[in-house]
Amino acid sequence: MARTSKQRRSSSGREALRKNGMMAHLLDSLDAGEDIGHFGRLVFAMVARYFMDEEELRQTLVQDPACDEHQALSLIEQVKQRDYSPPRREKVLQFQAQQEFPICPNAEDPDACNVYKDLQFPESVYEHISEYREQKAHAHEEDASAAGPA
Repeated sequence: MARTSKQRRSSSGREALRKNGMMAHLLDSLDAGEDIGHFGRLVFAMVARYFMDEEELRQTLVQDPACDEHQALSLIEQVKQRDYSPPRREKVLQFQAQQEFPICPNAEDPDACNVYKDLQFPESVYEHISEYREQKAHAHEEDASAAGPA
């Protein structure tokens, strides 16, 4: 039986996500029906949306027993509406500190849970991050100049 382009894209998206240890851990946990916690689902959605279509992302999230259809759709919509960039390692560790499930299975390894090291995102993601950092630096400069000389 021939596979459709949608099936090829989604299976190749899952394969691409598995190049990152954290995302493979989250996928395996979801596939096993584990509760990966609110922040685990958030991190998963923030990254996986670039590799899966919305339907596959929804289907994957609802494998978590603590995430029903409505919650999965709401989370996907929130991530899209706010145009969240995939989180940096430091943010993943902050999220992990707020829940029991270990989002980053090997937090002691400084290279672990860095999705930018292992995954290739669309150029727009990198542009969005650059714009954010430039705005943040500019705001910091304005704050410093408003405070006057030290």
